[in-house]
Amino acid sequence: MMAVIGRSLVAMSRVDPTVRAELAPIAPGFVFRMTVLPDGPSFAVERTAEGVFALVKDRTRRAELTVIFKHLRHAFLVFSFQEGTARAFANDRMFVDGQVSVAVRIVRVLDRMEAVILPKFVARRALKRYPRIALADKLALATKAYGVTALNLLRGR
Repeated sequence: MMAVIGRSLVAMSRVDPTVRAELAPIAPGFVFRMTVLPDGPSFAVERTAEGVFALVKDRTRRAELTVIFKHLRHAFLVFSFQEGTARAFANDRMFVDGQVSVAVRIVRVLDRMEAVILPKFVARRALKRYPRIALADKLALATKAYGVTALNLLRGR
């Protein structure tokens, strides 16, 4: 699931102008990582000079912002959409290492990604508040994001 989320973030940053606008204030070279303790699954993405995310293959590379789940069960609750990110944080299932202001920005990007790529009834369980997205826009963005994510998975990127 971590691989899919990382690649979906990359795809959304390429196809969604709202996500690119949210990433605009973040400096190129910024690395965001999401991981599970102690040495569980993880992914890392870097903001490029073009203003989009690219996957980082080097697991030892230092990240400026890391979201860390304290246990695999906690990550499963979030990634199976049984518990939203805000609720998981409130329940002390995860913590953030890095600037809180940038973390809030990244959480908005993750929320946007979930709202676009997930069916509405699933996304409502995962999100604190479901954003207004016209159905035609949602379908167009989701189709593009699914395509880019599938190509990246097939290419191993």
